[in-house]
Amino acid sequence: MNAPATTELPVVVIGAGPAGLAAAAHLVDRGIEPLVLEAGPAAGAAVREWAHVRLFSTWGEVVDPAAEKLLAPTGWVKPDPATYPSGGDWAELYLQPLADVLGEQVRYGTRVTGVSRTGRDRIVDADRDAQPFVVHYETADGAERQVRARAVIDASGTWTTPGPAGGSGLAALGEKAAADRITYRVPDLKDPAVRARYAGKRTAVIGSGASAFTALAYLADLARDEPGTHAVWILRRGISGSTFGGGAADQLPARGALGLAAKAAVDDGYADAVTGFRTGAVERDGDRVVLVSEDGHRLEPVDEVIVLTGLRPDLSFVSELRLGLDERLQAPVELAPLIDPNQHSCGTVYPHGVKELSHPEKDVYLVGMKSYGRSTAFLAMTGYEQVRSVAASLAGDQEAAERVELTLPETGVCGGAGLFDQPEPAEATGGGCCSAPATLTIGAPASSGGC
Repeated sequence: MNAPATTELPVVVIGAGPAGLAAAAHLVDRGIEPLVLEAGPAAGAAVREWAHVRLFSTWGEVVDPAAEKLLAPTGWVKPDPATYPSGGDWAELYLQPLADVLGEQVRYGTRVTGVSRTGRDRIVDADRDAQPFVVHYETADGAERQVRARAVIDASGTWTTPGPAGGSGLAALGEKAAADRITYRVPDLKDPAVRARYAGKRTAVIGSGASAFTALAYLADLARDEPGTHAVWILRRGISGSTFGGGAADQLPARGALGLAAKAAVDDGYADAVTGFRTGAVERDGDRVVLVSEDGHRLEPVDEVIVLTGLRPDLSFVSELRLGLDERLQAPVELAPLIDPNQHSCGTVYPHGVKELSHPEKDVYLVGMKSYGRSTAFLAMTGYEQVRSVAASLAGDQEAAERVELTLPETGVCGGAGLFDQPEPAEATGGGCCSAPATLTIGAPASSGGC
């Protein structure tokens, strides 16, 4: 039997999350067959793990237009566009219905283990682009399978590979041994068992992004009800006016409010901020742990540690593909300069698509959170624009692929990321709204004010 022509094969989409399902919807809209391979048991498996966290984007910003078009004939009603869904709402009221419409084009319990060109490892040049992709996967019962594809869209995200506590990008010494006292997720303090774990306890929060802001706000709320609850906020750099985001200047108001909530947790005495601290070791002290910096400074013991230092892409299963990735961010080389925190902290990354997402390996794309590599400033609407462009390109509509159909909201914060060991000077924060609270400084001095 002759093998099918490459154009007759499906486009394999890895991951049934927001970007992956949107990619499938756009492919269907273009008359291209998608095949979505999802490792979890349901759509939005990763989103469901933070079901308790409320998005800072509204329903109007987290529903993809092509997906909405696909859902319309089913009688699906879009939730109030001005309201904010939780992760659980997003999964149950949008992602799962979308996956249900796609039907057998979505396979659950299928973990992709490798992607390559049929008969070609990454070394071989000969006739490479003419060969279809081969995607290996494991099913829930451990069976090994493969499927061929005309193109591959990797929307597997970064959720499964959180960053460590260690300031050098490696796990701190003793971090693995203290795993029973460490979580890498924002805790659900509405769960009685989880609430009991943190109530009346001293908890270190390591990180400086939206997830850390959320954890600090949750712990501050808990402290108001449970005496003795206290947070220690650990930052690797100093605090400046832009540390807390754009506040009221953020065009996504809920995103700005997160930073204000983190600042209030410190200002109101529910958290202490420790700056210039890069964790080198985690030492046991009975049932508690002590964080030790790379230069030997020791903090007071804590009962729990919440590590929210970002996420990383899992590139292990695409190692046989010829990817063009930035050496710092592990993002596509054309996209990386737009999102590199070493260069800027703006939320004004212009919408991008197939051009910035292309690799030396033709017809393979990393989209969604995974496309940002180790950068975390990602919005769902960015992913939707990415997959719209990619689907248009795969359909041969280059004019649509190159057309920009999105305007992204600004954060209200602009400027460089600052010197490695110093906070940004106040005049360089470019719109940061908050003066810095008093902090305990380890290494880098704290800023005394913002703008």
